Amino acid sequence: MVKGRTHRYAQPQTMPLQVLAISVGNTTTRFGRFEGSELARSLRAPNASFAPLVEQVVALASELPQEGEAEPSAIVLATTNGPIADRLVAELEAQTGRDVFRIGADLPIPVETALDPGATPGQDRLLNAIAAFDHLKQACVVVDCGTAVTVDFIDGEGVFQGGAIAPGANMQLHALHHGTAALPHVHLAIPSTASPFGKDTVQAMLNGVYYGIRGTVRLLVERYAEAYEAYPPIIVTGGDAPLIFDGDELIDRIIPDLTLWGIEAACRKGLLSDSMDLEVE
Repeated sequence: MVKGRTHRYAQPQTMPLQVLAISVGNTTTRFGRFEGSELARSLRAPNASFAPLVEQVVALASELPQEGEAEPSAIVLATTNGPIADRLVAELEAQTGRDVFRIGADLPIPVETALDPGATPGQDRLLNAIAAFDHLKQACVVVDCGTAVTVDFIDGEGVFQGGAIAPGANMQLHALHHGTAALPHVHLAIPSTASPFGKDTVQAMLNGVYYGIRGTVRLLVERYAEAYEAYPPIIVTGGDAPLIFDGDELIDRIIPDLTLWGIEAACRKGLLSDSMDLEVE
């Protein structure tokens, strides 16, 4: 039973729930408005520009039905960045006058895991797993290319089995620059296809990072396939996903807003469930 929230969703609704889903990452926040199971609109903004981020999220929240109207609605937030999330929740509640439900605290993440006792995977990894299994209804691999690169396996029953975490592309480029005396600061880009060999330092760095991530994913998926005894489809998400994996024949599909879909699934299975009872403090 969830404490401290308005008692509005204790019974299943006949109308679709409208959700403002917010995923606060390490460097970027994604947010989108769902009308039932359809993602009507989605945006992203850097955490470093906090005031514009708040302004955009509040504007999207204003598109939700107001409390008391026939259509049920909710603002739901997941995070891997607690300090930014805390500030954003405070601003949202102050400026909209609405409660913000938090994944983990106010809403459970409805996914079974097969991890070691005490393991604490990030909310984004678990929400991505829910969304990927919702989309495919079968065993799959989820690759998230953001600040970090995660490569996780979900089995045929929808159980999150775990995976791997590696530095993201920009983190690698940053480390190369700051960890050496001569290597330059380089922005992530697709390496030149004119030659397989990096003909200058920048192209050599881009080759190492770009193809290094692709190679890491391929080797990990092969290991997962050997353990599972079948080759699973692969969904890729995250801010760097289109740049790194567009056109890669290994990838089944790219879904940039996969975490938002996971939040929507958690709402569908939580806020609209007759087993979910939300109480006023």
